[in-house]
Amino acid sequence: MIGENSTICESQSEKYSLDMAIDIQTIERRYIVSCHQQGIPPNKSILLALFKAKVKKSHHEVCNLVICMDDVKDVDFNPLVRLLMEIDESEINGVDIIQRSSCFMSAENVLFLLHIIRKKLRVVDLLDMSFGKKFLLDISQRGLTCQVLNLRSSHFRKLNMIGNFMQMHTLNLDFSTSLSSFQESCFTCMPKLRCLSLCETRVSNLWTTSAALNKLTSLIELRFQNSLCVDDIAGSCQGSSGGDVEYSVVSGHLENVLPAHDGESYDHYFSADGDMDLFPVDLSDFQRELHSTPENLSDESEGEFSGWDEHFSLSDLFTDPLPVWNEMIDSESQSTSFGPYEMQIEEDASAVSSSSRNISYTPPTKYISSHPSPICFEKHYREYMIAALPNLKVLDNLPIRKIDRDTANIIFSENFEYLPYKRKNEESLVSILQNREMAASSSFSHRCKRRPFYASGNSQYMYSRSLCAAKLGSSAWPFLRPLSISGKVSADDRTFRPRQFEYHPSNSSLMVFGTLDGEVVAVNHESEKIVSYIPSLGAMNSVLGLSWLKKYPSKLIAGSDNGSLKLYDIRHTPSTTTGIYHNVSSVSYVEFDQLTSVHVNSTDELFLASGYSKDVALYDISSGKRIQVFSDMHRQHINVVKFANHSPSLFATSSFDQDIKMWDLRQKPVQPCYTTSSCRGNVMVCFSPDDHYLLASAIDNEVKQFLAVDGRLHLDFGIASTGSTQNYTRSYYMNGRDYVISGSCDENVVRICCAQTGRRLRDITFNGKGSRTSMFVQSLRSDPYRDFNMSILAAYSRPGSNSEILKVNLLASSDYDKEYLCKEKRVQSCSMGG
Repeated sequence: MIGENSTICESQSEKYSLDMAIDIQTIERRYIVSCHQQGIPPNKSILLALFKAKVKKSHHEVCNLVICMDDVKDVDFNPLVRLLMEIDESEINGVDIIQRSSCFMSAENVLFLLHIIRKKLRVVDLLDMSFGKKFLLDISQRGLTCQVLNLRSSHFRKLNMIGNFMQMHTLNLDFSTSLSSFQESCFTCMPKLRCLSLCETRVSNLWTTSAALNKLTSLIELRFQNSLCVDDIAGSCQGSSGGDVEYSVVSGHLENVLPAHDGESYDHYFSADGDMDLFPVDLSDFQRELHSTPENLSDESEGEFSGWDEHFSLSDLFTDPLPVWNEMIDSESQSTSFGPYEMQIEEDASAVSSSSRNISYTPPTKYISSHPSPICFEKHYREYMIAALPNLKVLDNLPIRKIDRDTANIIFSENFEYLPYKRKNEESLVSILQNREMAASSSFSHRCKRRPFYASGNSQYMYSRSLCAAKLGSSAWPFLRPLSISGKVSADDRTFRPRQFEYHPSNSSLMVFGTLDGEVVAVNHESEKIVSYIPSLGAMNSVLGLSWLKKYPSKLIAGSDNGSLKLYDIRHTPSTTTGIYHNVSSVSYVEFDQLTSVHVNSTDELFLASGYSKDVALYDISSGKRIQVFSDMHRQHINVVKFANHSPSLFATSSFDQDIKMWDLRQKPVQPCYTTSSCRGNVMVCFSPDDHYLLASAIDNEVKQFLAVDGRLHLDFGIASTGSTQNYTRSYYMNGRDYVISGSCDENVVRICCAQTGRRLRDITFNGKGSRTSMFVQSLRSDPYRDFNMSILAAYSRPGSNSEILKVNLLASSDYDKEYLCKEKRVQSCSMGG
């Protein structure tokens, strides 16, 4: 009985609300009077929009007021504000704010109009190029009450839409060619977002993208590219744009139905005493034109967009010639259904074999792709997104079937690591620490060295790895910041241009880097203070080779591209540029022309040098003499030479002749111990920390791991190539020999792969400071003392820009980055105040 009374009350309330709603005719009158009071003529496009809404209402259809911002100027602002303030209490069902080309109203006024409509803002379709950064920032931070937001060609770089978008179900950011990533707090207030389009952006990172999209609990349709039916191009597919009538899908109303009012005078609306006459509407003429429209344009459609063919999908809201969205959302029922553009594919009922390593989903051949974002070219992109977003139903216009999801899960498990060290499920840090305390014993009380990855069973490493997995799994956005050392050397506020760097082998806080100007700088990378500064003094050009001595931790070998080779002792060099340098402690060696690499052996007795030649030179560190030059060791120049970490006589060479060779000084290296090869020219080679493996990096992301004992191929990491012959790739081990980090000089991404399985754990993407500035990986090293920490030498593609060393901590999120910056500002403020 109570429920029945409640229902009756609600229905009576709704009826009363409808009866009390302001009719469109009254709104129109008030608008014209307001214009008269402002001393301006009523805007023709607004009157036309009100006329169309009245006609829809007379046909008992959903009536929406479509305001075209192309036809509105600042002079129309005040009357339009008064009109929109009454919309929520009127019989108009919704308001669409549309922009097709240029907008002549100021960004501030447009924002005011968008925010003044509280309940009935339906579609916002704007071109960002007409406004500025403040406009985008306002929308992102404050949000909108609209249901559909179309910001094509926007100038977002790192998207951070944290405002309230509580009613929005469709977001289109196509052709936002500056958009490269999502910030960690993005998409936190979009509970109803169901459809998202990001075609032709710069988004490329699978991990941060899927983590951001996972916050959209209602997301069922996503596209990073258009998949178009090939038959539709030939005209045999039943596309969603049937009929011959031309109309605008931007504003959602028919262009050839309503009579034009261009050139019409509005003086006849006013009588001599200023009262307004009725708007002259000939409904019979309009009705005849409406009935003459093609049958496929439904007059009785209750779909989200009035006046549209009921077969139109959501993509037709946007100015995209391709029919892209597969579903149409009813604003009242919120039901979804696939239109006639749905794929006609028979579902394969056969089981998917979980043992196949080469399972790969291939989209049907009758579909082609257009306007793809870079993420679409990532290996196993489709399978990754399907596995990472379990609620998704449509990806790139292609429905996700059960077999697609099953296949995607298999491919994901075979090619990606959800968490490091084979952890399957996320654990909280509290539970891990509690378990460790409960299982604590005396055997765990002392600190041990790192255990190899292949160790099994419960050990003291189990908890540390669980902690790493929990921290890394808590956020896809690592802590990343540049090593800030500029302005700390002298009063001239100089900036260094690093070209090569190396962590210290025994001091966890020390790092050395060489510059393009021939300087060698030892720095405490934790406090960012310079420990030692060694100028070039005209003797060196770009420093390309650096190698610390292990038994003498204050000494290092530095080699430059002009062939200069020196041994420095950082204890005897000043930490500023204002010192006296003729007493700098150094030992000079015979030059090696066009040097590219130097490396010291494990006993600090010898070092090797290689460069743009087929030769390798061997030097005695203590005597300062060059012992021997090994000639013609390869058919092309030897870019990198490396000693083994534990065998002082073994070393490996990598050459652009595609060969990697192992040599032994005890056998007078005339013939190599063995030769193994890559498919492209080798950029570098290095030993694993335990000398079990050789890691070879060849041009364009060819990274392979060989057994050091005989050169047999152990693992091909299968990183996708870019097709560039200048994409020089460098790779190193991380966390002992558990993982491999790899980056290339044509790309702004570092890839992290498991060294035992090859599965990808994470990609780290970084961007330049400006929207038109791109960066790439010039070199990189893992931190030998901190798990999942590394540094990247990132160079700008813009000429004249300085490269910088980026520190990366995968176990700390970007929130830590914000806290760090706040702390830095407080420290700077205190130092300035003191």
